Amino acid sequence: MKRYKALTWDHPRGYNALVAAAGLPALAEAGIAIEWDRQPLEGFESHPIADLCGRYDLVVLDHPHVGEAVKSACLRPLEEVFGQESVAELEADSIGPSLASYRFGGAHWALPLDAATQVMALRADLLAAPVPVTWDEVTRLSKETGKVALSLAGPHAILSFLSIAAAFGEPPAEADPDVLVSERMGEKVYELMLDLAARSPAAVRDMNPIGILGHMAQHDDVLMCPLIYGYVNYAVPSDGHPIAFHNAPRAVVGGRPGSTLGGTGIGISRRCEVTPALRNHLLWLMSTKAQIGFIPAHDGQPSRREAWHDPDVNARWNGFYLDTANTLETAYVRPRHDGYIAFQGKASALLRQAFETRAAAKDTLSTLQKLYSGYRDTGGER
Repeated sequence: MKRYKALTWDHPRGYNALVAAAGLPALAEAGIAIEWDRQPLEGFESHPIADLCGRYDLVVLDHPHVGEAVKSACLRPLEEVFGQESVAELEADSIGPSLASYRFGGAHWALPLDAATQVMALRADLLAAPVPVTWDEVTRLSKETGKVALSLAGPHAILSFLSIAAAFGEPPAEADPDVLVSERMGEKVYELMLDLAARSPAAVRDMNPIGILGHMAQHDDVLMCPLIYGYVNYAVPSDGHPIAFHNAPRAVVGGRPGSTLGGTGIGISRRCEVTPALRNHLLWLMSTKAQIGFIPAHDGQPSRREAWHDPDVNARWNGFYLDTANTLETAYVRPRHDGYIAFQGKASALLRQAFETRAAAKDTLSTLQKLYSGYRDTGGER
């Protein structure tokens, strides 16, 4: 029996389907066993990928880690394991940039197990007005109710900043990789977030997305969060009120829903001995049968486009997938160079402090750009 050690993140969406799949009789019959360990969400977002790959054969990661992984040469490229043709087929079948986001340095580095992006979450039973579509409508609802929350804890302050810039027509660091955002755009986004942060309910200020959604399901003091990573589990919760998920806000009706891609992929470490049986199991997880049937049935969030449009899947999960698919198809992909993860954490802390002290936009954005340039130039050594 060939045994593999694997690591995922500690939430039912992150481990239930993987653990259930590892228990299928077909694996034992093929002569392999996979043991899935878990790490907290915060570790998943920030733990050095090379350290994890030194201890595990399979590692669930998110795409901003790929630059760090390539520099440390700790992952196997998918092309090496599955071949160019299989990877191309997977990319064509994956929703939005779910697989493309793991491409860096001329190769792909993780299988898109799970697709997610920031979307709008709200308590439909508490909303008396139509669902907001634009950021002006979000601001109006915030002023009228005081119940519109921003997700700012951990890396999420800068992620929301990036998303809003994309919605207003300037996807960060795309036109010029050395410039995060222009001064004009940065000030526009900062002032919008500063205004919303001032009224964001204090009860959820320090919570990650899971905490905010859990709070919304149980309490009535948060009506909406305009940008939060979608968790299908909360669309039909086992306890509390259901959360309705919709496309992320836009600058104007018909515009791009600004959202920063999330989701997770399965990386194969250099220490892993890839047998035909393991290869087949990983490809099965990406298959139509698993993505439409097995993974949603075990609390997972599939990455295959046809699963997001499947009527049975949507009927089971209250339309979560169809109501947010447009946002995922157009989601913004973060920079992935080595050093970006460190920048992300520092930048979010900077923004939270600036919102707290109501710091001037010009000074905050100047510091933000210097921070970005420093981590980009030094490869994350600071």
